Amino acid sequence: MSFVGIGPGRSGSGTARGRVARLLDLLAPLRGVDPLVVASSLALSGVGLVAIYSSKLATLTAQGLPTTSFLSRQLIAGVIGLVLMVAATVFDYRRLRAFIPFGYLATLLLLVLVLTPLGTSVRGSQRWIALFGFQVQPSELMKIALLLALAMLFNETEGTPGLGRTATAVGLAVVPLGLVFAQPDLGTSMVYLWLTGVVLLVSGVRVRYLLMLAASGAATFFLGLRTELIRDYQLQRLTVFLGADAPDADFAGALFQTRQSMIAIGSGGTYGRGLFEGTQTALAYVPDNHTDFIFTVVGEELGFVGAATVLALYGVLLWRALAIASQAVDRDAMIIAAGVAGILLMQVFVNVGMTLGIMPVTGLPLPFLSYGGTSLIIWLGMTGLLLNVNQRRR
Repeated sequence: MSFVGIGPGRSGSGTARGRVARLLDLLAPLRGVDPLVVASSLALSGVGLVAIYSSKLATLTAQGLPTTSFLSRQLIAGVIGLVLMVAATVFDYRRLRAFIPFGYLATLLLLVLVLTPLGTSVRGSQRWIALFGFQVQPSELMKIALLLALAMLFNETEGTPGLGRTATAVGLAVVPLGLVFAQPDLGTSMVYLWLTGVVLLVSGVRVRYLLMLAASGAATFFLGLRTELIRDYQLQRLTVFLGADAPDADFAGALFQTRQSMIAIGSGGTYGRGLFEGTQTALAYVPDNHTDFIFTVVGEELGFVGAATVLALYGVLLWRALAIASQAVDRDAMIIAAGVAGILLMQVFVNVGMTLGIMPVTGLPLPFLSYGGTSLIIWLGMTGLLLNVNQRRR
């Protein structure tokens, strides 16, 4: 009886088993992912794809263009975002600390380049730059870069953060805030400010420091009004919202968007006009209904039930983010989860609020739903960070 082939056979089998074992170890974080985080994120992304297609269906058909042109670009971004989400889930966030400063500085450089002739201007706003054939919005990238930079900064703190570290955190936010404000993009600038406030709060910064920062922010705002740093159209949006100049406001300007948005949502009733049947959407009465005002498409075509379902999905994602933050094993994990929750809460509240007329128009996209490849990729990436933080506590 010969056993000549057994040795090599076992060796080959062992090598194959070793490779499988290493692959399983690499994918181990995917075994216990939070199903509610995954389901709500993917469901919102799916609703966004359908709403984007519907918002442009009539317009593209009338122009004789492919009706899936916007959908296909958003779908490509979604695939990239899913890859990033898986990578952000598998790769231990604690190993990111060495790369965070480089990522922050690289994103900051992109924000500077946006304001040069390399940037792309659309309707007076210069927010994009072409990279590898794609239009990238660095201000969206900075949301995650700033969050990780602040998490790393305060993770190194023992006890209550002092004035020096608090000032450093404010400096990390002020530089990109100023660059984005110059684009101009007031909405995203406010996101940076809000994110920094959330991080300072959950990091245990002294109340007097927070009050000093709030006072400084208010003083800067009033200074902007006096020195005309705030553009005329931004000021008009604010005054229209407050009702100061509503009788004399330009109906084709700031007031037009809000009124048409409210008409569209109100016309949806309880169950909506039906998918792809929205008249306000088809006739493009609501400007930017595929980007900033995407919620009007949901409200008109799916009605109160559809809009409430979308808000419920955001509520589930927010609840899980807060739960993950409360159960985090270290400070930077807690800051990451709380920061994602904070950005999500602000953007949803402000975006939905402006479509309902309870918030001023700021041009802030609705997470997962609004058209914009960079935004979708970043939100799926932040979902991966939530899953990552949740896994490491196990």
